Amino acid sequence: MQFSLPIMIYPADIRDNLSLTGLTRPTYNQVSRRILLFGLDTQTDIAPMIPNRDELKTQVIAAVEAERNELVDLSLRIHENPEEGFQEEKACGWLCAYLQERGFAVERPYCQLATAFRASSGDERPRVGFLAEYDALPGLGHACGHNLIAASSVGAAVAVRGVLAATGGSVVAIGTPAEEVYGGKAIMAGRGAFDDLDAAMLFHPGSRNAVITSALACIELDVEYFGRESHASTRPEAGINALDALIISFTAINALRQQIKDSDRIHGIITDGGKAPNVIPAHSAASFLIRAKDEPSLENLKQRALSCFQAGAQATGAQLEFRWADVQYAPLRPNIPLAEACGANLEQLGRQVDKVSTLRGLGSTDMGNVSAVVPAIHPNIAIAPRGVAIHTPEFAQFAASEEGHRGLLDAAKALAMTAVDVLVDKDLRRRMREEFGKPVQLD
Repeated sequence: MQFSLPIMIYPADIRDNLSLTGLTRPTYNQVSRRILLFGLDTQTDIAPMIPNRDELKTQVIAAVEAERNELVDLSLRIHENPEEGFQEEKACGWLCAYLQERGFAVERPYCQLATAFRASSGDERPRVGFLAEYDALPGLGHACGHNLIAASSVGAAVAVRGVLAATGGSVVAIGTPAEEVYGGKAIMAGRGAFDDLDAAMLFHPGSRNAVITSALACIELDVEYFGRESHASTRPEAGINALDALIISFTAINALRQQIKDSDRIHGIITDGGKAPNVIPAHSAASFLIRAKDEPSLENLKQRALSCFQAGAQATGAQLEFRWADVQYAPLRPNIPLAEACGANLEQLGRQVDKVSTLRGLGSTDMGNVSAVVPAIHPNIAIAPRGVAIHTPEFAQFAASEEGHRGLLDAAKALAMTAVDVLVDKDLRRRMREEFGKPVQLD
């Protein structure tokens, strides 16, 4: 007796061996099983129904739309209550409550960080992770749009949770504090926070739509000079000018910039330049960021920059003390197959995606440290016109605008749609792993 029974939920070993290429209508794979029917041992064909990606993506889009008001409200609350790195108590609490109310198991604190969290649904592989950022900039608030990143990531997680019964696998939302200054993800990556993920994603707001993005390796350098005070007019020869040492180092850095690669960056500020104009400064201090395309280039640039500060000490007789930051931001390695899947989904939502990636005008992100341990993407979504830069008061306004809300919702949808691709497409996961395993190509 032959039966053809369409079902939606079936074992992962069967699901992973089904062909799931493209956005197609359901097809069938005859799976032979023996069952006992009417007391007889009968050979029966059961036809599992392949989850249809079009339908699953329609479901996650609808799920994000159903959360529209809650996600916008969550984003605006975070925007109106800016908290700097490792102080994001309100934002972290609101995000955890939102996820817990929607069925996620929430762990907080996470990785020994008070304002980090992990919210999980399901325990099967593959496992997709959406990363949330929610720290603000000192003096500028959410001028990097982290309120939108947080809301879009948790919105995507909730949408994907609703289709796990069909796709299999699991989804996590991971709260990652202190991206701007302290490299929270770098700390968490070192503690194994992302090791069990098959893909990690977040969308960053900006002025363009792009899925293949890059970011520079980066480290902070703090320097101090110690000299000797003296009256600047009556006994200048008795002093050792710590400010002069710092100014000489700035001049040397400016000269060095002419001889470094286009993708390299060195920039900084003076944090202490003395106390009074009639006193030779006995102390000066500055903070610099050193950036390069890759980690070997960064190591070389670090030594060249340090030589500039040593020159200031030699020229003036001041004593130099310096400290490299404990955390170094790794360069971002976008996973191309995952990025291409995300780009197709973003275009399906009606957004035109830039095809060109460039190292000009890049910043740095601790998402680079995540991309070193798991296939990851860090795409951009436009919420502001070209020419409006992040880390400005103007961009902070866009992060709470209607364009910002639209970007939040489209980002959540594209993330959830891409997660569907990862969960149901074994070939995509294979290509992601192959891309991730390739050696990094250096200049």
